Amino acid sequence: MDLNGIGYSNIRLPNDSSSYIYTYNQYINTFPEEVFIHEYLHSLERILKERNYDIPNLHDYEIYGYKEQRLIGLKDWYYDYMTCNITTANGNKIGLDDIVYTLTPPAESDFKYATEVEFNEEPGNIIEEIKGLFKNILNIFGIK
Repeated sequence: MDLNGIGYSNIRLPNDSSSYIYTYNQYINTFPEEVFIHEYLHSLERILKERNYDIPNLHDYEIYGYKEQRLIGLKDWYYDYMTCNITTANGNKIGLDDIVYTLTPPAESDFKYATEVEFNEEPGNIIEEIKGLFKNILNIFGIK
């Protein structure tokens, strides 16, 4: 998930403890952890692509013969993606290079126009959304 074009994953869970997401239900959330794994893998994918590694796109599972399965979703695809165990048409194994697990997370200095994200201040209406957009634009140019 992309937040204001700065490349962060943002997963929001409801505060309501009775929400269906906290209860396993094979018809609603077959593999509830999948969204966390998916977004984390996007982060690893980005790290390698920025370093010019040739890896498959996370969303291209069907190209390599994987299908979303009942109860486990794309668990097989994610496992093979993470362990570089996806078999191509010519028999080669591809996926995330294991070097990605040794790289340090990015620091604020790694971004040309780093912006602190205020996750607790969510817009309540369209006016607040527009104000926030202009605030972010002004911050990029160093205007407070």
